[in-house]
Amino acid sequence: MGYTISTEVDAPFDDVVEQVVSELEEEGFGVLCDVDVQATFEKKLNVEYDRYRILGACNPGLAHQGLEAEPNLGALLPCNVVVYERDGSVVVAAVDPQALLAVTENPELDDLGDEVHERFQRVVDSLNA
Repeated sequence: MGYTISTEVDAPFDDVVEQVVSELEEEGFGVLCDVDVQATFEKKLNVEYDRYRILGACNPGLAHQGLEAEPNLGALLPCNVVVYERDGSVVVAAVDPQALLAVTENPELDDLGDEVHERFQRVVDSLNA
């Protein structure tokens, strides 16, 4: 089992980030944090790096459901979606919630993992529609 749901997109980087945020919102997720890895590496390490953003996505209702079943689940939240440039393309990869939740070994989270997986799959699929 892989650990991401991903696709390559032939569009400008900033447009892809904007579309990902919009599609996440359509699926009930807000972006709680937005880490600009390129800027961080340049500032902290004086290292040049390709454009790379980490978007911390959270659906409050689904997060609440998960925390009720597994209080330590917060250590795995929010769910990250990355957008980065690679070889002339823009890659979007969302953590696969089924793989992520499997580490808890809590079967109460199986349906939640399926639900979030389906939502993230729709987000990724929409990018090439």
